[in-house]
Amino acid sequence: MLTLRLVSAIALLLSVFGCQFKGSNTSNHAYIGGEIINPKNSSVILYNTQGKIVDSFNLDANNRFIYKIDNLQPGLHTITHGGEYQMLLLEPNDSIMFRLNTYDFDESLVFTGHGAKKNNYLIKTYITNEKEAKQLVKYSKMEPEAFNAFVEKRRQRQLSDFQNYLKRNPESDFFKTIIEANINYNTYADKEIYPFAYFGNNKMIHIKDLPKDFFSHREQIDYNAIHLSNFFSYNRFLFSHIDNLAIDDYYKDNPYHSKFNRHAMCYNMSKLNLIDSIITEPTIKNKLLKYKAREYISHNHTESEANAVLNHYLEKSTNEEDKIYMQDLVSSLKRLRQGNPLPNISLVNYNDTEHFISSIISKPTIIYFWTSNSKSQYRNSHYMVDKLKSSFPQMDFISINVNDNDDKFWKNIINNYNFPTINEFKFKNSKQARKTLAVNYLNKAIIVDQNGIILHPNANIFSAGFNETLEELLEKKHLIAKQDAL
Repeated sequence: MLTLRLVSAIALLLSVFGCQFKGSNTSNHAYIGGEIINPKNSSVILYNTQGKIVDSFNLDANNRFIYKIDNLQPGLHTITHGGEYQMLLLEPNDSIMFRLNTYDFDESLVFTGHGAKKNNYLIKTYITNEKEAKQLVKYSKMEPEAFNAFVEKRRQRQLSDFQNYLKRNPESDFFKTIIEANINYNTYADKEIYPFAYFGNNKMIHIKDLPKDFFSHREQIDYNAIHLSNFFSYNRFLFSHIDNLAIDDYYKDNPYHSKFNRHAMCYNMSKLNLIDSIITEPTIKNKLLKYKAREYISHNHTESEANAVLNHYLEKSTNEEDKIYMQDLVSSLKRLRQGNPLPNISLVNYNDTEHFISSIISKPTIIYFWTSNSKSQYRNSHYMVDKLKSSFPQMDFISINVNDNDDKFWKNIINNYNFPTINEFKFKNSKQARKTLAVNYLNKAIIVDQNGIILHPNANIFSAGFNETLEELLEKKHLIAKQDAL
């Protein structure tokens, strides 16, 4: 239930924006407006259904804005602010106002105005899906038949709830399609992810032994649903679905009972081939090609393997901007190979003093990254580092915030969670530094020795075998004795 304070604020905003939201019932335009509490910067960016920038507009003195979209293309648009983003469904004659607090972006977001109900329902399905996704590890311990029955029953319940909503709130056919797709593809994604969680790498061959109807959803898949191309549940499904389809090719080239290796070059080449063969819509195809190629290239493969996958990708992608990005990524990763010196980027500490990273490395060091936009990520990363500090007292840890927002948001988080400020830094030039260090995944960590020489360019402090990996690296370089490792 909305608090009195929130209701009052919404009423105030409607009185400010209300007269501007009125328009002809036959128009092809829409209005969006709103208020941002605790803004991270002074602007809001709107993207259209194709992911292209429509416009960027500034907040006024009260942290509010209003914007008219002419010649509206109905569909899922995206608003971004300070690195956070949110999708909203816009159709002709909509006049939507939203209010959100950046300290709790998704949970605080509320829409009002004409077209608000459908967007509030959309947000509800997002949050539900997010909560369910966090429970997938627990659900995946079920036997295949039980898991299949469980997620199907959940899907039918969600579709039934949606039908009840429509009885009270008539909506467009397009909106119905969007919500049903969100519900369906979220369940389909869970089914595609399940085999990796249930069987594990040692028994992936048994994916063929799943019940016959386990993947029956594949008969309803639209691989070229451009109106869903920015939809999280749709992309989540496609990413895992492609991984599963490529397993057949993997076992054509590997012994029947061999341990599955998700980083095998042949397996990742197969994924690119599958994307190229089953998807024709350029936006969807190019995005999948980019992320699947990047997923492989970003791990610690040899230079020849990285180049082979890059060339295979370049043959299939038609997005020139993505191609340049991938070529730059490979170049950056070449400089980050084991045995090379860490690039000497500029950092800014909590006290606003600038340092080259080489000047603050004097011991074997783990460099890890976090974003102000993910509370769970920055809390978990600092918690994990606290545990590592106890296990590896001979190590230093450098924490780097990757955002380019106003410093006060970075410092507020540090203060609110009492993170030790001595090793907290942010990039002086975030965009360039992220490119130089190839920070494409926030769970990435770089391990260097006391001279800043790279021991591991792409470690993951959350991986199950991280402690063993770190011990082996330090022992190999004689930085610790075997009996010192905990």
